[in-house]
Amino acid sequence: MPEHFEIILRSITSFGMLLIGTRILGKQTISQMTMFDFVATISLGAIAANLAFNTSLKVDHTIIAFVIYVVIIFTIALISLKSRKGRKFLAGDPTIVIQNGKILEKNMNKMRYTLDYLNQQLREKDVFNIEEVLFAIIETNGSLTVLKKPQFRNVTRQDLMIPITPEFNLPIELIMDREVIKKNLEQNNLTESWLHSELKKRNLVQHDVLYAVLSGNGNMYVDTYEDHIHSPIDKE
Repeated sequence: MPEHFEIILRSITSFGMLLIGTRILGKQTISQMTMFDFVATISLGAIAANLAFNTSLKVDHTIIAFVIYVVIIFTIALISLKSRKGRKFLAGDPTIVIQNGKILEKNMNKMRYTLDYLNQQLREKDVFNIEEVLFAIIETNGSLTVLKKPQFRNVTRQDLMIPITPEFNLPIELIMDREVIKKNLEQNNLTESWLHSELKKRNLVQHDVLYAVLSGNGNMYVDTYEDHIHSPIDKE
């Protein structure tokens, strides 16, 4: 087989293996990663990359190595699911870096975590004054969780005792790109005739609709292809 054809086939096989491996291991692999997830992902990527272009390696040997890694990672993930000690060993513990508006330098030094990076992550949480923070915690995936002091938290409708409309469901997509999503209608005991009647109330037909979704409070949002905006901001 000519070498470039072999590389094409190996690349396709490599991509397929990564896709299958990621599906087996779950969404955690592609979310914000813990140290274990990072090591596992780098290892799988290295094996797949070698399969794609390193023609000196036998395909079957590389596939075996990839499968073994997937099995090991999957097994460790199951152990972590069942054992709290296993989770702590693999992912570590969350670390408090701010308590009652005071920076905990020793905890930051243990993680080699700088003040510049702390300030950056606080700004991403819309916190510009450290005195507003009751607790700030570095999670095991490296993200920062912030709990503000009560006087600095956003006011909610409950705080103001304002009546709210209850929501019991997730938003339900009804139409996308002019196509009715029949599965969503069936799962929520809705009919196409009901949908068309709702569109008729808005002087619309299905062909006009780019996107329609039923919110949790029962209101329906409809976006049409014709926006009727005289000066669209995104127009070049």
